Amino acid sequence: MMKINAHFYAKLIKAMIPGDLNCQELADETGLHYVTVLEYTRELHKAKAAHIARWEKDSRGRDVIKVYKLGIGKDAVRQRLTGAERQERVRARRAAAQKAAVLAGTGRYVAAANGRLRFEEVSSA
Repeated sequence: MMKINAHFYAKLIKAMIPGDLNCQELADETGLHYVTVLEYTRELHKAKAAHIARWEKDSRGRDVIKVYKLGIGKDAVRQRLTGAERQERVRARRAAAQKAAVLAGTGRYVAAANGRLRFEEVSSA
């Protein structure tokens, strides 16, 4: 376990000046633990000594990874999906899973009473 001292704090501040590193990259750059970097960047933001320069997307395409920059400034706007966009993603994932099940032989499409096709899992028994 490493105790943060003036040297590591100075390395963190120096790495934050350009505003192009997220907290994981700051941790890698300074040698500090990720949680330590999170705590310090949050406190710097709370004290208005740093601002959110931009947001990075996670593996699901959501803006959740903050990139801090030292200095007074306005936080970058976080992009959010509308309800319709979220629903469209859910429906696309469900349709892809159903198609994969049909190709794997564990599902099939059958005609419903209203004339449309509906997905049905094939029982193994």
